[in-house]
Amino acid sequence: MASMVGVVLSFGLISPPKPLKTNHPIRRMVVVRAEGGTINPEIRKAEEKVVDAVVVTELAKPLTAYCRCWRSGTFPLCDGAHAKHNKATGDNVGPLLLKKQ
Repeated sequence: MASMVGVVLSFGLISPPKPLKTNHPIRRMVVVRAEGGTINPEIRKAEEKVVDAVVVTELAKPLTAYCRCWRSGTFPLCDGAHAKHNKATGDNVGPLLLKKQ
């Protein structure tokens, strides 16, 4: 049976500056960030970096990388931030790759 490991997520609400007198609604953005040590405490730890690929028939791009470390500046897309995280923590988390068939 797999053990349950918690990851603390911090949520912050970022509001843009007050809009000028327009009829446009105010847009808000929620920032989600994982805090603490490793993201991957036990899955495939013998591998240098855990990366999974899924083949999908209907994609706009031939390859799309999705973030699994919660540190990407372009979340949900991967920007390679896991490399810095892995080096700092000894973790081995990597992106989920969706490949067009």
